[in-house]
Amino acid sequence: MGGSDLFVGTLDVLILKAVSQGRMHGYAIGRWIRQTTKDALTVQEGALYPALHRLERKGLLEEDWGVSETGREAKYYKITATGRRRLRSEAARWKEYADAVALALAAGEA
Repeated sequence: MGGSDLFVGTLDVLILKAVSQGRMHGYAIGRWIRQTTKDALTVQEGALYPALHRLERKGLLEEDWGVSETGREAKYYKITATGRRRLRSEAARWKEYADAVALALAAGEA
């Protein structure tokens, strides 16, 4: 599944989860999502960067500049206190949703 194939709201919560692990630049966020989902989810740049900017406008992320592991200047993102609260509430909502879908898919199985 790539960029626009993600369910609505999934990308935002995945980005918040990624940066909750520590300050990251955009490429590292995409790599974290790909690696932690065992390549099931790949986020295209055309979806990732607009999402990062949207989350920043909402006050859920902050940015600053730094030098990446390759020695290049890169914009780094970190989660705000508001972003952490949103991550907690969204993670709970996603767990409830996933549990409900699992119940529905298991219905009628012997």
